Amino acid sequence: MALFQSSTCIIPDAPAIPRHIAIIMDGNGRWAKQRFMPRVAGHQRGVEALREVVKACRSLGVEHLTVFAFSSENWRRPADEVSFLMSLFLVMLEREVAKLHENNIRLKIIGDHSRFDDKLRQTMQEAEQLTANNSALTLTIAANYGGRWDVMHAVKAMLNEHPQLAQTFTEQDLQPYLSMSDAPEPDLFIRTGGEQRISNFMLWQLAYTELYFTDTLWPAFDRNELDKAIASYQKRERRFGRTSEQLPGEKLNGKSEQGERNA
Repeated sequence: MALFQSSTCIIPDAPAIPRHIAIIMDGNGRWAKQRFMPRVAGHQRGVEALREVVKACRSLGVEHLTVFAFSSENWRRPADEVSFLMSLFLVMLEREVAKLHENNIRLKIIGDHSRFDDKLRQTMQEAEQLTANNSALTLTIAANYGGRWDVMHAVKAMLNEHPQLAQTFTEQDLQPYLSMSDAPEPDLFIRTGGEQRISNFMLWQLAYTELYFTDTLWPAFDRNELDKAIASYQKRERRFGRTSEQLPGEKLNGKSEQGERNA
């Protein structure tokens, strides 16, 4: 599996269609509340929205889609809601993995799996194994995941294997131990539901990611909303610490050739 370097170490490509999209799928409960429905109905509809976005990303040529399904802080929610989310995750895996496999989509699940029950852990492992060689799109689900946990876990794993690096390790030394070491850093981050924060999601990987926030609640997020997010991304000038004048190509009407291509 290829390893990708950090955007602080190299200058990555800036493709017109994001190579990697990361999403915080927020607003399921509020979507349900607006319709006088139980919160669980919002989570169920959220699965349908994810299915549609996965299909759209595959058709657009997006290579990686990473979604925040359950954070390490979500255990603080009411016990009945957490229980339902765990059951929904299991059912989703059992129902959807065959479809993912048929569509050449690889499934990867990142996070601390130690708090999940044996059946869920086994189902997760089987789903990953079944789809491991698929190549059209990698769908990564972050479950019981936190950005700080990711970095701490990576440091501990690295030092366990290479204790001599304790005083001298670099980003390149740490990179292979991060949860997303086999994927390029996200080009585009999307958060639905109106909140404008990262919420401990992929803190290391989002260093130079373009951020897009929308008031649209996740169950209502569809192909049209995804197109809006990508259109916003395509208007950005991705400099990675450089000036506009340093970007590839000649300036065209005040925009770089790269920016013109992305517009």
